[in-house]
Amino acid sequence: MTGRYQTYHEYKDSGVEWISNIPLSWQIKKLKYLCSIQTGDKDTVNAIDDGEYPFFVRSQTVERINSYTADCEAVLTAGDGVGVGKVFHYFDGKFDYHQRVYMLNKFRLTSAKFIFYYLKSNFYKVALEGAAKSTVDSLRLPLFQNFEFSVPSLSEQHQIARFLDHETARIDQLIAKQERLIELLKEKRQAVISHAVTKGLDPDVPMKDSGVEWLGEVPEGWAIMRLALLFSESSNRASTPEELEYPILSVSIHHGISDKELNESELDRKVSRSEDKSLYKVVIGNDLAYNMMRAWQGGFGASKLNGLISPAYVVCKPKTNINTSYFELTLRSPNAVTELKRYSRGITDFRLRLYWEELRCICFPVPPVEEVDRILEYIDRANSRYDHLGDIAKKQINLLKERRTALISAAVTGKIDVRTWQPPTGIENARIPKTSTP
Repeated sequence: MTGRYQTYHEYKDSGVEWISNIPLSWQIKKLKYLCSIQTGDKDTVNAIDDGEYPFFVRSQTVERINSYTADCEAVLTAGDGVGVGKVFHYFDGKFDYHQRVYMLNKFRLTSAKFIFYYLKSNFYKVALEGAAKSTVDSLRLPLFQNFEFSVPSLSEQHQIARFLDHETARIDQLIAKQERLIELLKEKRQAVISHAVTKGLDPDVPMKDSGVEWLGEVPEGWAIMRLALLFSESSNRASTPEELEYPILSVSIHHGISDKELNESELDRKVSRSEDKSLYKVVIGNDLAYNMMRAWQGGFGASKLNGLISPAYVVCKPKTNINTSYFELTLRSPNAVTELKRYSRGITDFRLRLYWEELRCICFPVPPVEEVDRILEYIDRANSRYDHLGDIAKKQINLLKERRTALISAAVTGKIDVRTWQPPTGIENARIPKTSTP
């Protein structure tokens, strides 16, 4: 990190192991001497979409309400829960915050922005992974108050914040481009799959009207059939010694049926577990299964092995020798998902259920068996390409995030000297949002 930037001429031992040396003119101060630390007084809040004031909660999402208790520039961070490790800088007036959120204000000898960057880069790494290993998800006030800061002069702090505002904004733009690339790859992948399973691979093949609104035209040689002619529902439960040894599988809206036994934590999280395996439904290779409550989100999967699934799922046994992975991909296509939602029953989206009685009536395209195999091979190759490109983008994002963290850490602990730094000619400092987040 120091290779691209100057360092200070003289350093001294900070007396803090993880900080190491600091510039000669800097001081070490505990957080409690640099600002006031308070917690909120609300345990719950009724957030509204058009509330006038932000409300900071433990998950570090910002909800909107119509009341406030604070009106100041502040740094906020969660005391427990999933928000621990995230830091907000707020400087736009009135706001409120949860009773397990720490608010830092009334800054002395330091600026809010410098404390924001310092906590963002160092505190949680050191405090929660070091001194507080037994309380990784809980940040206690004494630990927080006594955390040590390397503190330069106020003028240096403002220059460091100015430098980091510019450099982190530039890195964030690069990260955003890679994230957008990943989203475009997902969209392109889905478009390629949807076209292949509903229009085939030959762009010159004669087309015909399917007579099904969500399908439109399909290749002339394809059949259109109700799902009841292709599958039958199976309610078979595990009963034989062999079936009772089958692995317990799940059906995901993202990945279909799992291809391995779920571990203990996954069982607790993904399925309502019973020790009695005879309660589970049996799936065998090439069965199609779906989660009734997630069918409208694409919760279908073609099983690649023999296994057991929740009795709340539906098992569809194929009546033909077509590879059911084709139907899984078709059922996950956007137009099919819209159709499945139309057939689902329920008051609200998250209570919708698609029963077999409704699913069996929906019409689907059925290519010749040999064409199905070609389509699936084509999709496998396409998936490999998109996976490779996505992995490259994710690697770039990780490298950029590591660079951003390292840059912040180097600047706020004096490992680099940015006192004479200026933004490139013609480039103004990046605009910082009203709520600065990690």
